Amino acid sequence: MTVSSRWLRPFAVLSGLCLLVAACGGGGETATAGSGSADGDLSGMEVEILGGFTAPFDEDFREAVAPFEEETGATVIYTGSPDFETQIQTRVLGGDPPDIAMFPQPGLMRDFIAEDQIRALDDVVDTEQLQESLIPGLFDLGTVDGSYYGLPRVVNVKSVVWYPPGPFEEAGYEIPQTWDQLLGLTDAIAQDSEQARAPWCLGIEAAGSTGWVVTDWIEDLMLRTAGPEAYDAWVAGELPFSSPEVTRAAELFAEIAFTDEYVLGGRQGMLSTPYGDSIAPLFEDPPACYLHRQASFIVGFLPEGVDPATDVAVFYLPPVEDGFDGEPVLGGGDLASLFTENPAAEEFMRYMTSPDWLGPQIETGQDFAPFQDFPLEDYPDDVTRQEAQILAEADVFRFDASDLMPAQVGAGAFWSEMVAWLSGEIPLEQALQNIDDAWPADQRGGDASATDS
Repeated sequence: MTVSSRWLRPFAVLSGLCLLVAACGGGGETATAGSGSADGDLSGMEVEILGGFTAPFDEDFREAVAPFEEETGATVIYTGSPDFETQIQTRVLGGDPPDIAMFPQPGLMRDFIAEDQIRALDDVVDTEQLQESLIPGLFDLGTVDGSYYGLPRVVNVKSVVWYPPGPFEEAGYEIPQTWDQLLGLTDAIAQDSEQARAPWCLGIEAAGSTGWVVTDWIEDLMLRTAGPEAYDAWVAGELPFSSPEVTRAAELFAEIAFTDEYVLGGRQGMLSTPYGDSIAPLFEDPPACYLHRQASFIVGFLPEGVDPATDVAVFYLPPVEDGFDGEPVLGGGDLASLFTENPAAEEFMRYMTSPDWLGPQIETGQDFAPFQDFPLEDYPDDVTRQEAQILAEADVFRFDASDLMPAQVGAGAFWSEMVAWLSGEIPLEQALQNIDDAWPADQRGGDASATDS
């Protein structure tokens, strides 16, 4: 398959580009879904928020909520936990939910909705205007049985490979445009006698969430091989993990991950290296590795002294030649849901319906606005704008599959069984069958929210 070179166009063409999968708005003004400011005196009230994003991301979030606190007199208390999935279930089951939870897994959010634990937002926010202003597909992601429950905070793009541009070019390496070319580049770096470095940095350790790095790889490869329709069937539980489609995606990942000379530290290194630390070897002198597939938020973990505007670059994770005939993009994000009757929490949800509050979170380059008219020039550097271009020109956008699946599957068996397979405890066939066995029989056949462009 011939892959378009549009991913590599000069950044100068970006000045007139509108963000993501939407048409340009008139006059370059930022669209709003709500007032963007809080009304009324809520002095003395508190809004407790629980989420999965921790330092350094929580600092930007706290800066973004400061205007809300100043205008209303309310105090926002945010707690970020790497064990969010366990924490939120413990809090809710114990009868002590936070006012708002920021769900990185819509599947987990839907579990609580099914148990009538989360409030619908139809009478809290202007859903009609919100539907018009959000990136197509995101409103549907927060909708269950015709009611709206999940307001997106930010989105990210996952289908990119990070590399150190200076050393990469000095070594004579070229950006691959197909999967076979990517494997060829991987082998060339591994065999380079002058460099004697590993091609890939890869770390999957993430405390109670260990395993999601592997599932991201497999999801990206599912889109590239089986295509979006099969991906949607997989998310809905209609296409089993033990199918040839999922098996092939996992085997393609294994071509890189299970070849020790391809990954810094081999499989043991992957298992023991925290995902946030795994990009650091790209910036050693000379680099200890040259390639790192990770989401846009990894810029929040760049080593001190590394300038994201000059010291790191990205290219699109290329398609597989005999797979889906198009250029798909995988992404994720957080959905905010309301648990309590707290008026200050309701006002905070309205505050989130305008892109005006996003500034500090977007300026870091870690995430992207969920609003389709967010100005491209507000992103901090060319790398971030290139990621926005990748999103804008994708033939297909799909949300992270494990985040959409029921929690015991997506944030449970899928993560843990991939770790067991990677560590050599069980073969792939058994791991995939174990995940199928974990799927609740009454939750098969759901709807996977997505966007085709």
